[in-house]
Amino acid sequence: MENIQGLTGRGGLGYGPGMNRFAAVAVLALLGLFLFPCRCPAPLVYRPGEGWSYETPGAKGDWRRARAKDQLAVSQQAFDKKQYRLALRSCQRVIKVWPLSDYAPQAQYLMGRCYEARKQDEKAFNAYEAMLEKYPKSANSEEVQRRQFAIAVRYLHGQWFKLWGYIPFFPSMEKTADMFAKIVRYGPYGELGPESQMNIGAAREKQKDYPLAVKAYEMAADRYSDQVKVASDAQYKEAMAYYKQARKAGYDQSIAGQAIATFTDFMALYPDDPRVAEARRLISTLRAEEALGNFQVAEYYEKQKRWDGALVYYNEVLLASAGSPLASQARVRIEQLKKRTTPPAPPTAGPAASPAPTAPAVPAK
Repeated sequence: MENIQGLTGRGGLGYGPGMNRFAAVAVLALLGLFLFPCRCPAPLVYRPGEGWSYETPGAKGDWRRARAKDQLAVSQQAFDKKQYRLALRSCQRVIKVWPLSDYAPQAQYLMGRCYEARKQDEKAFNAYEAMLEKYPKSANSEEVQRRQFAIAVRYLHGQWFKLWGYIPFFPSMEKTADMFAKIVRYGPYGELGPESQMNIGAAREKQKDYPLAVKAYEMAADRYSDQVKVASDAQYKEAMAYYKQARKAGYDQSIAGQAIATFTDFMALYPDDPRVAEARRLISTLRAEEALGNFQVAEYYEKQKRWDGALVYYNEVLLASAGSPLASQARVRIEQLKKRTTPPAPPTAGPAASPAPTAPAVPAK
């Protein structure tokens, strides 16, 4: 006892009377927990062969069944009563205990329906994805894909993804494009394949990743070339993606050239399409922008006194828009640069040459 007092006194660890009182209370509280146990809910329950599961306080746990068929019936009844937590637990038991049974595909499908009902669309999409991977021959595969498509469209229109499935955490066009890509992978030539492929391009455009949008539309135009509506839309939107990229490309005029070429192909392949007039207008706009870009590059070379490079780009301005005011300025600059680049004639050496002798006149007969 004296040793303890020495440690807690003035010459010991420095704990005062208040700290001693707090320690005594803490020790008494711990002794009370051990000496006077009380019943409390234990939501985590371990069962041999199943592992740990969560039980809400007060739950009886009588929803478990010994057969997959009966367990699926519990899942369906809970879903019909909108008891989605119970339905999810019951479906998970069917899949975990009887993964190869005939009732597992329906349980996986019901899991997706429960997540959808709880507004957890990303989890629902993944549950449907797992169903298509594990049970591709399931009777309701087509309905699952339609539900996946509807979920992806909601995200394309701006619905927020959720962190950990609960906290709204901004839209993501990257994840949205990946969702549509998975739909295409499972049914590229099905009912939803063409529209899903087009929506990949739309998601990339919203992401302002125009090169990936071009690839998505180009793939749609090639893969569905026998479907005129899809192919023409894909060709036009591919050209539009090039056009939007060209507006941001600065001095890179190759993108404008690709946009012009794609619009030209669109007009050649679909001359009766009502968007042909708009394509012509955009081509004129692109040529004007292409000429302006070439003019700016030529000015840069001229400032750097790189006359040959400046002449090349001023000539490109003439080729892009021969009748424009910019072309007139380019002609003036070309004439000025030619004077700079044309070497002067060499001076004649020695005394001035005497005039050549004239031939004698021939007398008239």
